[in-house]
Amino acid sequence: MPAPTLRRLALSITLAYPVLSPAEPPPVAADLQQLPVVEVSGARQRLDAARNGLSPDTGSSVYRLERQDLLSLPRGEATPLNQVILQTPGVVQDSFGQLHIRGDHANVQYRINGVIIPEAISGFGQALETRFADRISVLTGALPAQYGYRTAAVVDIQTRGEVPDHGGSISVTGGTRGHGEVAADLAGSRGAFSYFLTGSWLRDGVGLENPTSSRTPLHDRTQQGKGFGNLSYVLDADSRVSLLFGITNNRFQIPDAPGQTPNFDLVNTPPKDSATLDAHQQERNRFAVLSYQSVLGPNVDYQVSLFQRSTDVRYHPDAVGDLQYNGIAADILRRNDAAGVQADLSWRLNSAHTLRAGLFGQRERFRVDNGATVFPADSDGNQTSNVPLLIQDNSRIDGHLAGIYLQDEWKPASGLVVNYGLRYDRVHTVVSESQWSPRLGLVYDLSKTVRLHAGYARYFTPPPTEKIDTTTVAKFLGTTNALPSDANTAVRSERSNYYDVGAAWQVTPQLTIGIDGYYRQVRHLQDEGQFGNALIFSAFNYEQGRIYGAELSASYKDKRWSSYLNLGFTHARGRGIETGQFNFGQEEQDYIQSHWVHLDHEQKLSASAGVAWHLDGDLTLSADALFGSGLRNGFVNTSHLPGYASVDVAAAKSFNLGNGLGKFDARLSVVNLFDRTYQIRDGSGIGVSAPQFGARRGVYMTVTKPF
Repeated sequence: MPAPTLRRLALSITLAYPVLSPAEPPPVAADLQQLPVVEVSGARQRLDAARNGLSPDTGSSVYRLERQDLLSLPRGEATPLNQVILQTPGVVQDSFGQLHIRGDHANVQYRINGVIIPEAISGFGQALETRFADRISVLTGALPAQYGYRTAAVVDIQTRGEVPDHGGSISVTGGTRGHGEVAADLAGSRGAFSYFLTGSWLRDGVGLENPTSSRTPLHDRTQQGKGFGNLSYVLDADSRVSLLFGITNNRFQIPDAPGQTPNFDLVNTPPKDSATLDAHQQERNRFAVLSYQSVLGPNVDYQVSLFQRSTDVRYHPDAVGDLQYNGIAADILRRNDAAGVQADLSWRLNSAHTLRAGLFGQRERFRVDNGATVFPADSDGNQTSNVPLLIQDNSRIDGHLAGIYLQDEWKPASGLVVNYGLRYDRVHTVVSESQWSPRLGLVYDLSKTVRLHAGYARYFTPPPTEKIDTTTVAKFLGTTNALPSDANTAVRSERSNYYDVGAAWQVTPQLTIGIDGYYRQVRHLQDEGQFGNALIFSAFNYEQGRIYGAELSASYKDKRWSSYLNLGFTHARGRGIETGQFNFGQEEQDYIQSHWVHLDHEQKLSASAGVAWHLDGDLTLSADALFGSGLRNGFVNTSHLPGYASVDVAAAKSFNLGNGLGKFDARLSVVNLFDRTYQIRDGSGIGVSAPQFGARRGVYMTVTKPF
């Protein structure tokens, strides 16, 4: 008996479904057992569905990666999510898996099936996985009012399991430097109930970027376990309830750099070899989202979601080595628990107007347990005793975040869409702040093959609670962990005016070209750095920021070939340190107060490219390339590191072994094919304290058994 049907929502989850032409109304119903892919014809519809384009629904730039695009990457669905996003325009890689989009530091919002997933405490591992994605859409530019808080980009993941399926797979991967991974997924349905479950366990001899240029780092092993589930139950023809949940447990050794000289003397303890230090870090993240989706009459759709997330990062120092080399051994636990609600509603007034409204509310509790062992020191920081002191510096922050929005998607004429709206947000953590934020976006189909857009957005970006530095400066006076100065620790919300223009051109049915330009004027520009001994980041504010750039993108796809090319040019500067001054020396502060300085994550030129060739016999050959002109370094970021390029390749083939064994999929991939040695960071620059090198050549073999 067929499952009940369910109307498709037209909420903030719009981009999680096939994108329609602005002149084409959304379908009234879709069979939940097989949500149809909208059959598009004509150049305008192809433009809507192109990999790189402009969304008629939002007026923003959108880059789409379908399931086949993800599988065509050299590492396939085992590619870490941050590496997937690196294949989109304007994205720059940094150490510890960080990403910078359009000159911003982090500030990326992740959504699953349209629902905001509260951010985890920044660590080394990824909290979300590529393997559970059916489609990934990356939105940038002047976003409409439905998007708030983290606005450098919105990564919207449509999960597998939204279209019920049956079966699953088990895969095993082995590779260089002790890499081993086992993953499995399972999907099915029974009547109105459907499910998708996936999990993985990984170990590797390279968990973090190597602080040296050697092929194999010292003390850098990692173990990572992840799980994800999507459960759905159809209540009737117009409503359903779904549950998303995920768990991550990652452990990392902190890599050692041999040949270092201790800076401090510890009583009755000989100097410890820097190649034998044993610091490590554990990161855990758990989230769950319960959603109810339904309708009110023939033209109103809505969704209400309740969410909960718990995340923590624990840094365990080398009790002796950290003291001898850094003058502090800090055992630090950062934990954040958040819970809240998100509700979105869409009302199709008529063929010309679609109103959207919604609200978001979150309460979080953040705590830090910091047990720091330090040495007594004089006013110049010189050690005055070799007998350490224990200082306990614990803290707690209770925070609230709330927002509402109202917007109208107006189609005043054929081929023209105007999306205007207003949102209000309020945050209370170490400060209480709020803002009204107007948004305006215009999309115009100049022809059946050319789409133009322009937009303005007023953005309000609260500081990530888990990155607010809660150090009690006075407690560490007269110790080897005394901070350079005492100043304001109340990190402020960033406020910016964002302008964006762009165009997408469907040159042929297979080839799409895009161009985009942006300018952002910022007050209280947020940035972050690693200022302490533990590899945990803390936020601070520049008084002013000025960021602008341009992006070029092209993609080609036919039955056998698919390829893409992205270029990004970025200029990002800040001036004046207004919070977190205690993390900076006086000379740095004086210079930044009177000069525009390059932000540490500015990379003038970034590029990514890829190609996949689908041959007869279920054989696919693929290659990806990444180029960067180098991140900033030196005193107040006055220099930059040398440029670099890295190429990954792969061959994937399906086999039918018969004899009851059936089908197997095999993939051979090589990362950094030419074994280029390149440095991501050299340990200098604002908020940078450790060098990191890019991954050396690695070879991986994956065998997957579908069932």
